[in-house]
Amino acid sequence: MEIYLQILFRTVFLYILVLIVFRLMGKREVGELSIMDLVVFVLIAECVAFSIDELEKPIFENVFPILILLGIQYLNSMLALKSKKLRDLIDGDPSIIVEDGVINQEEMKKQRYNLDDLFQQMREQRISSVQQIKYAFLEPSGKLSIFLRDDEPVVFPLIVDGYIVDRHLQFIEKDREWLLETLKKKGYDNPEEIFYCCYENYDLHIQLKSATKNGS
Repeated sequence: MEIYLQILFRTVFLYILVLIVFRLMGKREVGELSIMDLVVFVLIAECVAFSIDELEKPIFENVFPILILLGIQYLNSMLALKSKKLRDLIDGDPSIIVEDGVINQEEMKKQRYNLDDLFQQMREQRISSVQQIKYAFLEPSGKLSIFLRDDEPVVFPLIVDGYIVDRHLQFIEKDREWLLETLKKKGYDNPEEIFYCCYENYDLHIQLKSATKNGS
């Protein structure tokens, strides 16, 4: 009877603890989990399983690794919040799988993404032909984001957290020199002070970082 009570206590305690830990990690849809999120979740699940299975060990021995993982994930999220380069390194960047109805075979090989995957996700979005697609982005989560030819023009972010996205400049057939010159004409000399910038309707739409706005 004592063993069953111990199992009950540990199960309830760990259930509440894991709920708190996941809540502290921040809101994220299951389908939007990054590789780092997935690794942390799997390791936490292992720690919980060991804690329930190995009753002879003090529960804190299994809780301590969970707290360490929480600390790692929190530190990672804070660093990623401040660094676009770190986010790209950990989570990866969206990949263009289809552009103007043409499948990018090299990118598919690089991402180990096959035609069956592509056609399945097209069917899930009720798209029958690749020729209908203007852009199809394979997100870091594995989800395929599709923009059709009849949709509104795709707006590419040119600056994210002060970081210039050169490959997006290539999509709109512009270069870094054009961007910096246009920013200067609008009174922005330092791209690192810009939180978000995109090119839409033949004009730049700019939002400064909060600290910059408060300091100006």
